[in-house]
Amino acid sequence: MKHEPLAIAMISDFFHPNVGGVENHIFMLSANLIRRGHKVIVITHSHPPDRVGVRWLLPGLKVYYIPFPAIASSATLPNYFTFLPYFRVIIAREHIHLIHAHASLSSLGQEAILHAHHLGVRTVFTDHSLFGFEDAASILTNKLLAAALKNVDAVICVSHTGRENTVLRGQLFETSEDSSALVVRPNVYVIPNALVAEQFTPATKPVSSETIYIVVLSRLAYRKGIDLLVATAPRICSAFPNVNFIVGGDGPKLNDLLQVRERHLLQDRIELLGPVRHRDVRDVLVRGSIFLNTSLTESFGIAILEAACAGLYVVSTRVGGVPEILPHDMISFAKPEEDDLIRALSEAVTIVSKGQHDPIEAHQKVKNFYNWGEVAERTEIVYDAVIKSEQKDLWTRMQRTMELGPFAGPIYTIILVVDCLFFLFLEWLMPRHDLDFVQMHWEHHNFRHVVQ
Repeated sequence: MKHEPLAIAMISDFFHPNVGGVENHIFMLSANLIRRGHKVIVITHSHPPDRVGVRWLLPGLKVYYIPFPAIASSATLPNYFTFLPYFRVIIAREHIHLIHAHASLSSLGQEAILHAHHLGVRTVFTDHSLFGFEDAASILTNKLLAAALKNVDAVICVSHTGRENTVLRGQLFETSEDSSALVVRPNVYVIPNALVAEQFTPATKPVSSETIYIVVLSRLAYRKGIDLLVATAPRICSAFPNVNFIVGGDGPKLNDLLQVRERHLLQDRIELLGPVRHRDVRDVLVRGSIFLNTSLTESFGIAILEAACAGLYVVSTRVGGVPEILPHDMISFAKPEEDDLIRALSEAVTIVSKGQHDPIEAHQKVKNFYNWGEVAERTEIVYDAVIKSEQKDLWTRMQRTMELGPFAGPIYTIILVVDCLFFLFLEWLMPRHDLDFVQMHWEHHNFRHVVQ
């Protein structure tokens, strides 16, 4: 089905040159949408020392680096109004039809959803993570998310478990037609991540079964379950003299791994690589036979997909959306407990030792399951539904915002009204007819013709 070309702005705090699941998702989705005839730009914050202003990335992806500094974990400080002058000028001069915000912790993404309606621009939000409901940080971020999603046109989640989590956190439900129950809003979709299978081919030579390497590639943080790795690695090394570990990544839990390696004299059994560049991930993966994921929470787990595509047998904690990723003959699950993880790893070592896992077959399965072309096509369907849907007026948005509660509702309604007044002031101060509009954008097929 052919869709009308759209001008789309991807907006998030998390983008290149940082490396991660959200960053990769935005880039690959943008590249595939460009190949399908759409115009796509990215709006994100600046990076020291000098990545600010406009940059171009292949295949013709234009990136606006706004001069906002990150305060922690590449996220900017929520401000609501400072972003509006930049946002208004970029959206107007690029003739944007739709903005697509990414990640719950992205202040720029949530603020873009607030500002977009003033310009008549439609809004889509993709949530990539799972969050709790009990601690103070989760309560605050969930309320910010609920406020942002009250008036969003569509929400995309990367797994069905993620969808349930986002629906609860963002209060994405409404009263049924007969007013007898609450139902999930119909504009909440599930579109999984994907990968470029050609970048994660199995090793050309079969990995030796005499020495089995367990590969861990992860940020070394509490949320990634590194405490479980610290507890289980010495026990696995003791139980299986032919099993070694390769650990790639950096983070606050690196010292714990260094200490356990020293304490148990496992310097020759546990190899710590430090940070691993994304282009080197495949080379690290094919050194091993088993991939271990110990995450305590995971919405999708792109690292698991990459490892399976590279031919590794996967062992993972049964959390979040992980059970949705792979068939059960390619993965062993464990509870996020030390003893059960030992059981799952022992099971995986036995499977690999007996040659019961075929890396080439695993690669072909993943290649058929996940591809970015299909993700882009399904995202186009969401965009099409959003463009055809009725747009909410200011009064409707105010009424929906008041539903946040007796305290949050009035606060966010005031923010919405002030934002609208600030927008009108900017329209008077810098009229649109004075803006320097973009007259041409990157034509991918022309570029391909010139290169060939």
